[in-house]
Amino acid sequence: MIVAGFGMRTDVTEASLQDALDQTGYAPDAIATVADKAGFDAFQAFARARKLPIQTVLQDSLDHAQTQTQSQASLHHRGTGSVAEAAALIAAGTGATLLSTRKISNDRLATCAIAITEGS
Repeated sequence: MIVAGFGMRTDVTEASLQDALDQTGYAPDAIATVADKAGFDAFQAFARARKLPIQTVLQDSLDHAQTQTQSQASLHHRGTGSVAEAAALIAAGTGATLLSTRKISNDRLATCAIAITEGS
């Protein structure tokens, strides 16, 4: 399964999410983010419009998750170098690997990373 993990600011838009996803070059089977952001209107609308299931990741599972990129803001607020990378890897499951590291939307409101589960 290919999972797109997202990080986002509170004022994220559907266009921001699409821009970040487009930069990865992948079409996911599901999208994921940290639980307290999964209910954002733009994220919900993005998922509905693309008929993608949402997988939520608990904050506790993000703490100290190993990521390839490092955002100082993410480290400070979430305890991981990239919410997008951590969410993608955790949601994709055991043995998941990154296909695309964190990409940042042009308006800097969303980040997206792609993970795949082995055997997908």
